[in-house]
Amino acid sequence: MAFKLDGKALAKEIELRLSHEIKIGLKKVSNPPGLAVIRVGDDPASGVYVANKEKACKRVGVESFGCHLKGDTSFEEIVLKIKRLNAHEQVDGILLQLPLPHGLDEETLLRAIDPIKDADGLHALNLGRLIKGELGPRSCTPAGVMSLLNKNNIDLEGKNAVVIGRSILVGKPMGLMLQSANATVTLAHSYTRNLPEITNNAEILVVAAGKAGLIGAEHVRSDSVVVDVGIHRVFKDALLGEASGYKLCGDVRAEEVDSLVKAITPVPGGVGPMTVAMLLVNTVSSWQQRCGLSLSIGDLLP
Repeated sequence: MAFKLDGKALAKEIELRLSHEIKIGLKKVSNPPGLAVIRVGDDPASGVYVANKEKACKRVGVESFGCHLKGDTSFEEIVLKIKRLNAHEQVDGILLQLPLPHGLDEETLLRAIDPIKDADGLHALNLGRLIKGELGPRSCTPAGVMSLLNKNNIDLEGKNAVVIGRSILVGKPMGLMLQSANATVTLAHSYTRNLPEITNNAEILVVAAGKAGLIGAEHVRSDSVVVDVGIHRVFKDALLGEASGYKLCGDVRAEEVDSLVKAITPVPGGVGPMTVAMLLVNTVSSWQQRCGLSLSIGDLLP
């Protein structure tokens, strides 16, 4: 049975630390950190994610500046909203909830966010800082994975790491962070040939393909660490369909892999809570910089 990399427990630890740091900071400044999450449209999954982020803000003492725009909001209106939040003195972090409704230019809207307030670490300038190893907000999901690996004393130096997925949200920054930790990184994707041959060489396997049950027993080696970034709502029984009810699963067929590998992230309770935790870390770090406070949480970011 594989050791479970408990993201839920670590996220709780990080939240307690952030809450403590905010209380210390408020002895010197009057306003707490502020996070603005911009949601456009009514995607159900996005609604759940935004609600979870707002609850996390409340737990640690971050003020939430929620912004829910209609699905037919124009590109220009969204840019104007971002500019207003950029200028808002009590907003330290801005997150544009993805995916956006069809037709909106995601990359241009992300570039409109002030890089200092880029709570999701996706601005081109911050991705450039990641490449160069400079300080700055980090992409939340891969940063959460790195924190989880570090907490569990999983040594990355010299290890063979395979990342499945090459999105700007997870795959590419994940590869860069692993590389910075001196792992030898292979980035696989939908055009990769002979995937099992590649993944069987992985001592660290990060799966962010966005495809339920893609990875099974044939893809893993016995001493590997598997990080499952995916989360999907699927039928409990494919033959019975909706009548069987639903369950959550990842990109990895955990029931096959669990008895083979050394460690694995559960779904749910693995990477998901860490993504939210690192969003808060980016926001509180920005607040400390803006207020001239001691930068006390830099160790939480890769």
